[in-house]
Amino acid sequence: MDPVRLTLEQLRELRDDIAPRAARRSRASVRRRVDRWWDRLFFISQCALAAGVAWALARYVLGHPTPFFAPVAAMVCLGFSFGQRLRRVAEVMVGVAVGVGVGDLIVRFFGTGVPQIIFVVALAMSVAVLLGAGTLMTTQAGVQAAIVTTLLPNPGAGFSRWLDAVLGGLVALAAATIAPATAIRRPRQQASGVLNELAEILTETAEGLEHKDEAAVTDALRRARNSESLLDNLRSAADEGVAVVRLSPFRRRHRGRVQEIADLVVPLDRAIRNIRVLVRRCAVSVWRDEQMPAEYPVLLERLADGTRLIGESLFEPHADVAAHRVLGELGRRTAELPLPAGLSAVVVLGQIRSTVVDLLELTGTTYDEARALVPLRPDGLDEK
Repeated sequence: MDPVRLTLEQLRELRDDIAPRAARRSRASVRRRVDRWWDRLFFISQCALAAGVAWALARYVLGHPTPFFAPVAAMVCLGFSFGQRLRRVAEVMVGVAVGVGVGDLIVRFFGTGVPQIIFVVALAMSVAVLLGAGTLMTTQAGVQAAIVTTLLPNPGAGFSRWLDAVLGGLVALAAATIAPATAIRRPRQQASGVLNELAEILTETAEGLEHKDEAAVTDALRRARNSESLLDNLRSAADEGVAVVRLSPFRRRHRGRVQEIADLVVPLDRAIRNIRVLVRRCAVSVWRDEQMPAEYPVLLERLADGTRLIGESLFEPHADVAAHRVLGELGRRTAELPLPAGLSAVVVLGQIRSTVVDLLELTGTTYDEARALVPLRPDGLDEK
């Protein structure tokens, strides 16, 4: 009986433990879905309004009783990120117009049927290719021609549906120039998030190195390896932000600030790579129980402070000066340290110095100026 009783008790404990975890996962899933909806709310609203405006113009201005293709073309054309949007909107608009126009022409003179469908799709796609279209425009031409020929065959419609498609595309083109403010804020927020994550990684590495904590350095190494995905997100956000301020007449006044964030991507990429090597070597030294100079955890903490200050400077410009001062002092301090004996210690010191140079560039310092702040000798004169 005892084993059975024990098993039942374990099952009750397992049940009591699973229920809260399932509830937490469910709440987290709902939050993620709501956040995703909130991020796309502008795009959803833009498509909905463009569809309504396109239909209203076709119905009340052009006088078409059932302007199906006006809202469809508007929504299809808007279905891209802003960085691609104006070029792709124009491309899809031409593809839709070609498809609908060719379909209308064939249905008007030859009706509908299997031969007509085959011919109209091939003709529409061929015309698109001859116009220099890419895959997207060519596919849209074929799709719209097939819809006109099969779902909506109306020989008496003339070219009203072609006009509806063109009108929908023009409305989408106008709507595409209106960009959300989030496309401008997001690169700054992403850059700050990357820098804060790097600062936390360096702090965790410093603590793991000081206390010989294998779990801490292993976790720091895992986070350092995952930081590449954060940079990819920043790169995408920066590209979209630059496209917004370049193409949208309503956001061009933000061009300078957005370009400043985009210019951080390259030196930040180098900093991430150097920090990843730095953390890996610190982890190796802990795993192998190698001796490290006692001052190295302090150097890593100061490096984390400088990184964190750069992240703050994206929103508070005065923090930029503090970051430059902290990193400059750290660079000079590394020149005063004696060359360590162990391989790991040499690598860590070298990576700290390289990372200081990369981070100084993030403060607006040129590469040559940053190198001068990380001398090889305490007197500031580099060896030739």
